[in-house]
Amino acid sequence: MVADGTAHAEATGAWEAVIGLETHVQLGTASKIFTAASTSFGDDPNTHIDPVVLGLPGTLPVLNEKVLEYAVKASLALNLQVAEHSKFDRKQYFYPDLPKNYQISQFDQPIAENGWIEVEVAEKGKDTYLKTIGIERLHMEEDAGKLVHAGSDRLAGSTHSLVDYNRAGVALAEIVSKPDLRTGREAAEYASEIRRIMRYLGVSDGNMQEGSLRCDVNISVRRGPDEPFGVKVEIKNMNSFSAIQKACDYEIARQIKAIEAGEPIHQETRLWDESKQLTKSMRSKEGSSDYRYFPEPDLGPIEVTPARREAWRAELPELPAAKRHRYAEQLGLSIYDARVLTEERGMAEYFEAAVAAGADPKGVANWVTGDIAAYVNANRLSLAELPLKPEQLAEMVQLIESGVISGKIAKELLPELLEKGGSTKAIVAERGLGMISDPAAITAIVEELLAAHPEEVAAFRGGKNKLQGFFVGQLMKRTGGKADPKLANQILIAKLNG
Repeated sequence: MVADGTAHAEATGAWEAVIGLETHVQLGTASKIFTAASTSFGDDPNTHIDPVVLGLPGTLPVLNEKVLEYAVKASLALNLQVAEHSKFDRKQYFYPDLPKNYQISQFDQPIAENGWIEVEVAEKGKDTYLKTIGIERLHMEEDAGKLVHAGSDRLAGSTHSLVDYNRAGVALAEIVSKPDLRTGREAAEYASEIRRIMRYLGVSDGNMQEGSLRCDVNISVRRGPDEPFGVKVEIKNMNSFSAIQKACDYEIARQIKAIEAGEPIHQETRLWDESKQLTKSMRSKEGSSDYRYFPEPDLGPIEVTPARREAWRAELPELPAAKRHRYAEQLGLSIYDARVLTEERGMAEYFEAAVAAGADPKGVANWVTGDIAAYVNANRLSLAELPLKPEQLAEMVQLIESGVISGKIAKELLPELLEKGGSTKAIVAERGLGMISDPAAITAIVEELLAAHPEEVAAFRGGKNKLQGFFVGQLMKRTGGKADPKLANQILIAKLNG
């Protein structure tokens, strides 16, 4: 692995892309940011609204304390400096999905600023490298509603639009990166790591299909790293990592081509068209002055005392990057295994529980990332629901390590264990599946085998070395796969060469 991704920044000729992401994370609270209205997803339209959500006269918002807790925990996990004092502001804009015609957000005094995360950038055919991405700020705000365009999946071509305000007022944490990203792949990996961290914390489910995590991508290009930034173009509402990478790659190429043809780049908002694999112009990009921010008059200042901040910090779990380092450096796992095992907190916890029960980390990792992961994915289970408990997996791995059973026997028993759980040791004892490790017993079986196949023995001794596989197969067949593979091979080769 390369320690620094600087040398990996891709450019076309002398061109360099400059990319920043604004990631909107729906915080997984039961009620909305300023009201007790439900945040339940998928219910009938406009069933989770109330006078506060709609901004009716005489209503007053009240900050949900759980939202503040989640926002601070997210900030701490992103190495941001949490402000002791911050405030809310009104962001004015007019669109049918915004019931109040303004959004309560944070402008000049956000809850946290100046952080960073470490991103592991892996791409097929290229070296994997680590890169530190700066984070400008995290601020709290309320979500808007959702427009449903009838007759088309977007506004263009639709006959009419319907609005669902169920999402309006749901708590958001907006995470703004610094312009430290240089490729579409880096942008996708950064967004993936943000999602991974939020899910580890339990502050969001990160479900991109349901809109729980959405990204706006800002892209410009310049002629080399020493030149000033170019004109920034925003691509709105990216809801998959694949789309983020493809949209960035397309937009970088589009801007370079336009500039080289003498065409200006306009500051605008564009949309990614997945079906056509290109970006389309949507509107000119607003500046902060267009939103006419001013302090929210109905909400007081926010205070996070150092004692409260540190109490919340103490509740943070070990985060993905720290786990990856620990698995590689202390447990001796490969970079790939560490990455797969830490993708979901549940998988990491299952793996660690099996290792804590005394099993070899590499042996556990092979089973968890292979057969077990395939089974839970195919059956849409979580590892917490799996009948095979971590301690039972550890027992199976220990039996393989100690030579009681072979990996082949374990593989044959695994489907039953995955469906019912149970003790591998008990099953082996009950069914007589223990591995044959007595040299005398294996020698006797090998001698019988060679006596039964004199022509193959002669051919092997005449130079047909590939027949070794035939004898190994026959030996395993005679022993029902129970012969100690290493010992059996040693005795077989010695007898064949004798």
